[in-house]
Amino acid sequence: MTKVEFYSGSADRLRTACELSHEAMQNGARVLLHVPDDDLADKLDKLLWHYPATAFMPHCRSHEAEAASMPVVIGRDENFPHSELLISLHEECVTFFSRFERVIEIVGCSEEEAARGRLRFKYYRDRGYELGHTKLAGPHR
Repeated sequence: MTKVEFYSGSADRLRTACELSHEAMQNGARVLLHVPDDDLADKLDKLLWHYPATAFMPHCRSHEAEAASMPVVIGRDENFPHSELLISLHEECVTFFSRFERVIEIVGCSEEEAARGRLRFKYYRDRGYELGHTKLAGPHR
């Protein structure tokens, strides 16, 4: 069954997504960063080219030919090159999350984001998924 992890209190959800992707990649996991729109996909793509500052994180879009071999993939549709780790940058639960071994939900700092995060947490909990939670602290996350 899919394991769902929440990271709450993110000052910058895109940067947190990059940090978590980098950690996962270094641990040998492949990551699908799923976004709701092209604008967010473009911002994330730009950020990944510069994160981390001292290394390179290979990545591409899910529709590109090399997606199956990339450790980090940005997607908007249901074209999945793998089913290891989904990092969702949506405000609601995506319908296909259970196809993945792990799901990471990133929750921002505002009360509105926290309320949406609590609804997603309840959704997973009510369906019996194993849940984890990490409260983020520090200037970067």
